[in-house]
Amino acid sequence: MSRALNVVVVGNGMVGARLYEETLRRDQTSRRVRMTVLGAEPVGGYNRVLLPGLLSGSLTEADLTPEASGETPLATGTTVTAIDRAARTVRTADGRQLPYDRLVLATGAATAVPPLPGLRDETDGGGGVLARGVTALRTLADARRLRRLADRARAVGARIAVLGGGVLGLEAARALVARGVAVTVVHPAPHVMDRQLDAPAGRVLGRALRRTGIEQRLGVMAVRWEPGKGLHLDDGSVLAAAGLLLCTGARPETGLAEECGLKTSPAGIAVDDTLTTSDPDIYALGDCADAEPGLVQPGWEQAAVLAGRLTGEDPYARYLGSPRVTRLKAAGIELACLGDPFVADDGFAGHAPAGGAGPAQGGLGEGDFPDDGGPEVLRLEDPARERYAKLVLHGDRVTGAILLGVPDAAAGLVQLYDKGAPAPSDRLALMLGRALPPESAGEAGEALPDHAMVCRCNSVTKGALRSAWYDGARSARELADATRATTGCGGCRGAVEKIAAWLAETDPLSSRDTPATTAPR
Repeated sequence: MSRALNVVVVGNGMVGARLYEETLRRDQTSRRVRMTVLGAEPVGGYNRVLLPGLLSGSLTEADLTPEASGETPLATGTTVTAIDRAARTVRTADGRQLPYDRLVLATGAATAVPPLPGLRDETDGGGGVLARGVTALRTLADARRLRRLADRARAVGARIAVLGGGVLGLEAARALVARGVAVTVVHPAPHVMDRQLDAPAGRVLGRALRRTGIEQRLGVMAVRWEPGKGLHLDDGSVLAAAGLLLCTGARPETGLAEECGLKTSPAGIAVDDTLTTSDPDIYALGDCADAEPGLVQPGWEQAAVLAGRLTGEDPYARYLGSPRVTRLKAAGIELACLGDPFVADDGFAGHAPAGGAGPAQGGLGEGDFPDDGGPEVLRLEDPARERYAKLVLHGDRVTGAILLGVPDAAAGLVQLYDKGAPAPSDRLALMLGRALPPESAGEAGEALPDHAMVCRCNSVTKGALRSAWYDGARSARELADATRATTGCGGCRGAVEKIAAWLAETDPLSSRDTPATTAPR
């Protein structure tokens, strides 16, 4: 019998931990693969996507950390300092040399700290320590620090400034407001989430954010942080704040790869569709790799591909990309962005001129229908009701969408986008969620077919939830434990709870005394 492949994983974040789980699921006795996971943080793997929930108080640290197997070969608090490719070993900070047959780099990404005066602790000798009152939000330690800053600010009636109006910045700002803290988001673009939203959508979202208590300073740049005073801006003003949260993007952690001579780029460690680096014995996945970083679903799909290859269960598996869906997880706001919604649409009716107020509420703008096979673009803007919908189609297939305040439409359009299914011909009804085919309509219950995807992050269908129910998972929490639904971005929690309630009502063997309790929070 051949010996097990010795695999060392550097990084115990969401993707490194998922790789171990996927490998163990395929090789439960570790007969084919013996895996060791090295994590620099002093805790086991946890869901970083849900860190804003710690700020609002809707989640506890236990909610972020799945129950780990007692047999998990995990070394927490272990920092890898070097890779010797010739000897096929890794060196740790405590002096150990660990051999490997295959090495996996899942080192993730770090907050991109802008080069502004005052952000770094000068007493640290130019190191990576942030100054007093400044924090990021990528680790549990960051979240704990931010909670302390927020609580001190709330106690004295002070404000927290959030630098960066992307998804993380807005989710964190909403969580801080829920914690009772005054918040101002500072963003250099004319509107928030400018990488996902066009200008009209950005205006509608900005209005919704103000309604929830989030102030915004847009189109201005930060120039300096002054502890005890606040954030200096390039228009000469100073935003008084007791703390500063950096949500200024991320940079791939490629230091180990670069030092051992692997091919890298600003986008991350170079990999092919097998997730192999320039060294055939070393793989990379997740945010440190240049294969679609930044979202949960791609990293977990990459973990499944690599687990299939390492165990031999699927030696020809390839990672060919993931449908790109971004959801804003902010209480009181329903926003989903699909694919690429940015197209040249300045010619269609209803497009707001520069400085204009946009079309009247409820107005519909339709794009041209070019004979050359170009995109079909439709837009519905209803700012008074905080609703905006933009739909981009190529050949009757949804290739991009912005869906704000229209959850019924979003639920079905995500299904159409995932499957690449043809869209119904009534475009306006489609944008309002009224013309979706039966196999795409609704989020739960009998209207949703078994093949419909409920949890994108973990590729859990309604059929998988139904099977888990009949296997004994008789509540939303138990369904989550059995299928891992809701444990990614958390955006499907409501759908899982609805399906659990529907199953409890329709299952003739289900006890009426068994509540369909909520999914993990």
